[in-house]
Amino acid sequence: MSGNCNHNCSSCSSNCASRKQESLLKAPHKKSSIKKVIGVVSGKGGVGKSLTTSLLASLAQKKGMSVGIMDADITGPSIPHMFGVHEHATGSEEGIETVLSPSGMQLMSMNLLLDEESSPVVWRGMVVSGTVMQFWTDVIWRDVDLLFIDMPPGTGDVPLTVFQSIPIAGIVIVTTPQDLVKMVVEKAMNMAAMMNVPVLGLVENMSYLVCPDCGKKIEVFGHSKVEKLAAEYAIPATARMPLDGRIASLADAGRIEDYETDALDAVFAQLERANPKEIE
Repeated sequence: MSGNCNHNCSSCSSNCASRKQESLLKAPHKKSSIKKVIGVVSGKGGVGKSLTTSLLASLAQKKGMSVGIMDADITGPSIPHMFGVHEHATGSEEGIETVLSPSGMQLMSMNLLLDEESSPVVWRGMVVSGTVMQFWTDVIWRDVDLLFIDMPPGTGDVPLTVFQSIPIAGIVIVTTPQDLVKMVVEKAMNMAAMMNVPVLGLVENMSYLVCPDCGKKIEVFGHSKVEKLAAEYAIPATARMPLDGRIASLADAGRIEDYETDALDAVFAQLERANPKEIE
């Protein structure tokens, strides 16, 4: 830095310590109050990302936190159905109001804005990303301790927009035991590193089936890889979620909040410890 610096970085070519990188973060709605944001991601679809989001959010709610879920999977929203929420979101000139789950969890999803839940959302990527950002800037999240963002699979427009524009404290990666998992996890890990977002946990869904007769764990889709992957990539916490018919039954009935499990406790502990990024 020059001794006669005028602190106008736009007119200076020096790469000094006082030079600040322009932030792309967007401020939430002026009436929102959000303490910490957690993203739930996957490198591919069909691995149980929305299920993991729902169970982590339910766990937080049971621990007395005020919780919200932003369903950022615009073209394939499933969060409202899992919580038994089918009413429409409302709004005014002030902003869009969330819809509450039976336990009082705040939800926002494309399905809460459609006239018919079965109507397809046939939009291009830019429009989808813009809608996700409206869930942040136009929706009023009231006194939320922990806001979960259920991301669409992959590393496309929406995850990129969310990582750049919303102050994510960390992410949880969801995967399954198949051999292609390593490549899928690597993609998610590399994107998180590019965006400077910490990976807090790795959840292996459909990890095993418990025999109803003898109680033995049967690894239907191959030997678990979650511990090896976590060690290789220095992911601080892991979880193995079973193939459990009760999960499907409760999700179909809109009662996912009733499912009880301690499988996600270690991952959730990391979410609690994560330092929130400053929300403007």
